[in-house]
Amino acid sequence: MAKNKKKIIIMGAAGRDFHNFNVLYRDNADVDVVAFTATQIPDIDGRKYPAKLAGKLYPKGIPIHDEKELLSLIEKHKADEVIFSYSDVPYQYIMEKAAMVMAAGARFAVEGGDPTMIRSTKPVVAVCAIRTGCGKSQTTRKVAEVLQAMGKKVVAIRHPMPYGDLVKQACQRFAKLSDLDKHKCTIEEREEYEPHIMSGVVVYAGVDYEMIIREAEKEADVILWDGGNNDMSFYKPDLQITVVDPHRPGHELSYYPGQTNLLLADIVVINKIDSADPESISEVRANVAAYNPTATVIEAASPVSVSDPSVIRGKRVLVVEDGPTLTHGEMTYGAGVVAADKFGAEELVDPRPFTVKSITETFKKYPDIGLLLPAMGYGDKQVKDLEATINKTKCDSVIVATPIDLSRIVNIKKPHVRVFYDLQEIGSPNLTETLGEFFTAKPKKAAKGSKKK
Repeated sequence: MAKNKKKIIIMGAAGRDFHNFNVLYRDNADVDVVAFTATQIPDIDGRKYPAKLAGKLYPKGIPIHDEKELLSLIEKHKADEVIFSYSDVPYQYIMEKAAMVMAAGARFAVEGGDPTMIRSTKPVVAVCAIRTGCGKSQTTRKVAEVLQAMGKKVVAIRHPMPYGDLVKQACQRFAKLSDLDKHKCTIEEREEYEPHIMSGVVVYAGVDYEMIIREAEKEADVILWDGGNNDMSFYKPDLQITVVDPHRPGHELSYYPGQTNLLLADIVVINKIDSADPESISEVRANVAAYNPTATVIEAASPVSVSDPSVIRGKRVLVVEDGPTLTHGEMTYGAGVVAADKFGAEELVDPRPFTVKSITETFKKYPDIGLLLPAMGYGDKQVKDLEATINKTKCDSVIVATPIDLSRIVNIKKPHVRVFYDLQEIGSPNLTETLGEFFTAKPKKAAKGSKKK
């Protein structure tokens, strides 16, 4: 590398960071990306972004370090600039990182938005959110259902979750459940892919999102961007749907890049109308109207159901919720708690006295989780730790509120019941109407995304 090249460190969490590198820096001879840092997700640091994906300018690949090493990395490499490239964080958090970086002598920048959005040859409907845990997954499933009813071949492209062999995960296709085993998917990956597969939607995911979109275009009428971690779309959307959460009023204006997703939205879905306080719903409505007055607003509920309420009624229950929703999503309850209340549980059992190994570490990192057990499963060892924790916990039964049937992966030796939740639109406008209007006018609206980047 030439000595006069700008030296860059990319702060990430195995998602947006890799994408930003691929589209902005991989073939840029004017910069030298000296390192990635990693946070939020366990066991990412200590690896390398492999040479096969990093391109000809990086024949040795790029090391990935724990974010705790950031300041020493700036000093070691005499870094000129640090690029912030992950999501679902409050504005205060970002500026604290900026202050540290600038005090260490480097510039601080945030990358995202249009310069990182790849253009598709097919219409792109993007579903994003202002926070993890808003109900984006059930909204995405509803959008896919509506598009399929219109006769469209829908291919979903999921926000990255590359926690294994990055070269093997460059471009992954999931069309049947056995593909989840073939690609050794984590619990988080299964939670996002399985519902699509069960409804006949092919899913693509991985690391190289240029490669992914070109493969997906070969079999799709419509690309459905299934966003994650409240990140922005990696593709230029022809229609963007953003989900907001009245259980966390004000977060739509104070989290990165959630507010960006609010501002970009053509359609805003205010979810959880059935369970949020009226005052909180009014606050979110007012914020949407103030910051994106032209967006179509759809109100929706996410009612919960279970197959056997007797497993809950009068019982001391352990509630297992979606992992990211409780950790960096900062939710203090989810669908499992709603189900426990609705179906008359006697008590929520605290899992913390019974946790083992990596699950114990999760509670240390996220002490505000409280009485709930996050379904952490970023690798085989962590899945085993989750299984051991569930089975050690002294409870009558287990409420499983993850998007997949956790019992297919984890051997739960106690009575257990799974919680189901789908998007239920309230009144008009609704997704059927708005998507129908969009595709009626598609030749005009979709033109802005018709050119490749």
